[in-house]
Amino acid sequence: MTISFPDGFVWGTATAAHQVEGGNWNNDWWAWEHDPASPCAEPSGDACDHLWRYPSDIALIAELGFGSYRFSLEWSRIEPEEGEISRAALDHYRRMLATCHEHGLLPALTYHHFTSPRWVAADGGWENPATAERFARFCERAAAHLGDLVGLSCTINEPNMVSFMGYLFAAFPPGRSDAGAYQRANEVMLRGHRLAYEAVKAGPGDAPAGMTVALGDFQAAEGGEELMATARRDLEDVFLEEARGDDFVGAQMYTRFRIGPHGMLGPEEGVKTTLMGYEYWPRALEATVRRTAEMAPGVPIHVTENGIATNDDAERVEYVTEALTGLGRCLDDGIDVRSYYYWSAMDNFEWTFGYGPTFGLIGIDRETLERRPRPSARWLGGVARANRLDR
Repeated sequence: MTISFPDGFVWGTATAAHQVEGGNWNNDWWAWEHDPASPCAEPSGDACDHLWRYPSDIALIAELGFGSYRFSLEWSRIEPEEGEISRAALDHYRRMLATCHEHGLLPALTYHHFTSPRWVAADGGWENPATAERFARFCERAAAHLGDLVGLSCTINEPNMVSFMGYLFAAFPPGRSDAGAYQRANEVMLRGHRLAYEAVKAGPGDAPAGMTVALGDFQAAEGGEELMATARRDLEDVFLEEARGDDFVGAQMYTRFRIGPHGMLGPEEGVKTTLMGYEYWPRALEATVRRTAEMAPGVPIHVTENGIATNDDAERVEYVTEALTGLGRCLDDGIDVRSYYYWSAMDNFEWTFGYGPTFGLIGIDRETLERRPRPSARWLGGVARANRLDR
């Protein structure tokens, strides 16, 4: 069976600044991962040293066959203290964008990927309404310097996860578990996205702009229907509804969420799990793309993250093959999906899990930081070059 993708379909892979750059000491995550009371397995340290090795990393991504590279800005490098903008940091990210163009890659730029400067965190983080305006001001300044080289603009990566994991589940900074704080953070992040969207669109260049949303294939066990609807409303729907005013919505999915009458259920017996501890569920891509199309009708969809943490590279190929097969059915039904970005380009610092889960198409030797492309990297790069999947 052959699945052909539309002309102009974008194939990419992605990273996030804190997870690969190294030495991001001036943000809330560095402080969190070094707090003995946090659930973090280990600190990020040098990460992948992508801050300095980006020229060869970007060249490798292009050589493998991909057409786009999605990466993020580190706000704390660009604005280390409120109102103090680093021209050197902006120039660094401009060089990254230019390097993408030199290698024929469409740069997809994310303005916020989980990390905020320490000075933002010290003043209430995303629970403080002022953070929305501060973030928009940062985006305005960054876009003014970089916008003409950007191919796709993502304002905030998974704002629903930043609020849920940081203000309700206590696994991300600031480590809160407060329903009221969670709702306030949701509201501030939604406003922050809207203001950031306007700031980015007002700058140079004509890149489409939107946010990326963490999505799951929600399924209710017997008696869990009402709770599932409430959870999905807070976790996803309010963000997908906000995306109706954007140029696109970035859909990001990995697994399913099973909800029972008393809350989230663990993996179902007989279903294998990934290194992240959640279910191996490639069908999540098709299910969430279809729901995104329902919730944000007429808005183009970019699959800005999808992938698997596994020590078995053949399983990675199997997962992506199943996921893309479902995406092909979405395209056959007329859903406007314009890209697929595999997460992640390389093994990286996977937040609270540290360096244990390996998502990367490119393996990283933790001692030497040597890059070792896996067979799955060349396989998916071949799919990207052909713009089709042969099963």
